[in-house]
Amino acid sequence: MAGPMWLQMMQGIESHQPSLLSRKMNSPADPHAQKYISESKCSVIEKNGKLRYEIDTGEETKLVNPEDVARLIFSKMKETARSVLGSDANDVVITVPFDFGEKQKSALGEAAGAAGFNVLRLIHEPSAALLAYGIGQDCPTGKSNVLVFKLGGTSLSLSVMEVNSGMYRVLSTSSSDDIGGAHFTETLAQYLASEFQRLFKHDVRRNARAMMKLMNSAEVAKHSLSTLGSANCFVDSLYEGQDFDCNVSRARFELLCSPLFNKCIEAVRELLRQSGFTADDINKVVLCGGSSRIPRLQQLIKDLFPAVELLNSIPPDEVIPIGAAIEAGILVGKESASVDDSLMIECSAKDILVKGVDESGANRFTVLFPSGTPLPARRQHTLQAPGSISSVCLELYESEGKNSAKEETKFAQVVLQDLDKKENGLRDILAVLTMKRDGSLQVTCTDQETGKCEAITVEVAS
Repeated sequence: MAGPMWLQMMQGIESHQPSLLSRKMNSPADPHAQKYISESKCSVIEKNGKLRYEIDTGEETKLVNPEDVARLIFSKMKETARSVLGSDANDVVITVPFDFGEKQKSALGEAAGAAGFNVLRLIHEPSAALLAYGIGQDCPTGKSNVLVFKLGGTSLSLSVMEVNSGMYRVLSTSSSDDIGGAHFTETLAQYLASEFQRLFKHDVRRNARAMMKLMNSAEVAKHSLSTLGSANCFVDSLYEGQDFDCNVSRARFELLCSPLFNKCIEAVRELLRQSGFTADDINKVVLCGGSSRIPRLQQLIKDLFPAVELLNSIPPDEVIPIGAAIEAGILVGKESASVDDSLMIECSAKDILVKGVDESGANRFTVLFPSGTPLPARRQHTLQAPGSISSVCLELYESEGKNSAKEETKFAQVVLQDLDKKENGLRDILAVLTMKRDGSLQVTCTDQETGKCEAITVEVAS
């Protein structure tokens, strides 16, 4: 393989697919099948003893096997790896949820093989999470208990793992399809719908198109609130040509999702009870899954395990793929390769801040990209300015992360000119900042009332 990225890109493939693989419509031994069928985005029927997706192409109705869907996903992964590496990617380690049955594993492996992969091994997601942090590998002696907390887009998976002399053993595990990132997004979207109804007297909850727009806006805001104190949700022509603009604070989001956060913590407590453990019996907690980024949720976990090391230095949605990559390296005899180089994650080198003014007129700096932010990354910031002025300037600064204002250095600005003046009130300027892996920063500023927009690109901003 050419280049140091082979380990990360080529063999660290995580599969979340295929809830319907090797399942039957009304199997009493498989109670989850009906749930997956009811939640499917398209109709699912049973033909010749196997489930099929029924897809209306507009010209005809096609029946597609879940196995074919998995094969297409793997083919796209292979194509992506080839485009990045400049050479074919063949060997692969696939991670699967702990509750995957042997038939599902076999079907997944066959789908990967049909896509041109050589499947080295299928490993469980909790084991991959431990490998990503080198638990039990650097110091193979001794015994410890590790909780793997995985909160993905649609489910919560918990596992208590025993690590003993470098070996992993699952002591207890549980999963719930009632908690996940999609549920947080749905909760926020419902709040936005209620705000729209309060402001404009229209209930859009039964309008599928409007709710999809709110879901998309809520999804973006949810990600922003993991790093920012507030996020702006703007939807163009939400209902009957009416635009919708709403600012959501992190505190509001946490209040709305508090019942879901509590369900996550209660699920952890229940798993400990089933295992016969207390919080003091756990030595480490590993966070994985994109939704475990949420600061409030992390704080609740810390409160539950006050004396335990919480491992979240790797971006949670990359933990399991990185574990698969490490396993692949071991299997192909590359365990002596420099893991630090192979698994390097580009990060911003400095704090990136935006300058504002507080109520007293003093300068106020808001950190949008803290130093060490994994790249690429995207942030939103709403700048308020008096409506009586016709131009607004957004100033960007960088610093070494120290708390001294003298360390902040201006490196870019975006100016919106010729704005229509308003007699009263404030105007909202939405700034969207996207930092790429190479450190370049793209900034777009939009006047929310008129739609006037200016954009710049700073080649190296970190």
